[in-house]
Amino acid sequence: MNLDALFASIGAAGWGAADYGALLPHMDQGAREKAEALCPHPATVLVAAFPYYAGDRPGNLSLYARGLDYHLALLQRLEEAAARLRQEDPAGRFVPGADNSPLPEREAAWRAGLGLQGENGLVILPPYGSWVFLGTILTDRTVSNGERAPSSPCLRCGKCVSACPGGALSPGGFRVDRCLSHLTQKKGELPPEEEKLVRAHPLIWGCDRCQTVCPYNAHPLPSPLPEFREELVDSLTSADLAGLTNRQFREQYGRRAFAWRGPAPLRRNLDLRGEKSEKSIDKLF
Repeated sequence: MNLDALFASIGAAGWGAADYGALLPHMDQGAREKAEALCPHPATVLVAAFPYYAGDRPGNLSLYARGLDYHLALLQRLEEAAARLRQEDPAGRFVPGADNSPLPEREAAWRAGLGLQGENGLVILPPYGSWVFLGTILTDRTVSNGERAPSSPCLRCGKCVSACPGGALSPGGFRVDRCLSHLTQKKGELPPEEEKLVRAHPLIWGCDRCQTVCPYNAHPLPSPLPEFREELVDSLTSADLAGLTNRQFREQYGRRAFAWRGPAPLRRNLDLRGEKSEKSIDKLF
């Protein structure tokens, strides 16, 4: 089967193949057990990139979270590819995954030579920049990556490091406890230092700062995929969330990536920015 044509047909902007064994140093025992339960005797991770940039639109939600939940969108597309692979090779095992799989997707992409290694830890795939989601198909078949070399580093200009509002990026590594994307998604009350960071942050969910300053993202091509271009939710206000039970929130926003934590973190973040919302009903249902 022509894998270039296969992945192009499901909307991928690029794909590659990484040896499963080479990824083991980046997986803990639990991740290995989960992967090998899904696919006994895994040999190859097929990894694909799907663009999601929909233009420079104002809003208070991270760009990745404004369209259809990428887990749903990617799994549907990857399952189509996996089904066709199963038709071609009925004895083979082909298991799609998107973000919530046990596989280290970014490392797989770099091993497969897909894009560049961003200084902020993201995969950069010109001309879409780092505005791409990654999805995988784990298989027990050996798939050659041809002559493709592992990914090269980006320019290492340091703009993402210096622009990070929480100081999460440094030459010494990544500090998740300083990352605004992480902090805006945490449940419960935040300690004062984290509250201060979220209060000053322009987004109530996620953070795009290290991407917006990246030279590779200066003029990205927009996504051709309708899931990430149409029916976008750019912003949420306290009025949007007022009066919603958890169940009603899930019914209205459950197919969005910002909904997985429920309304409580969003209400808290709006409150910290001075936009009061009704919190008293969060625990009713």
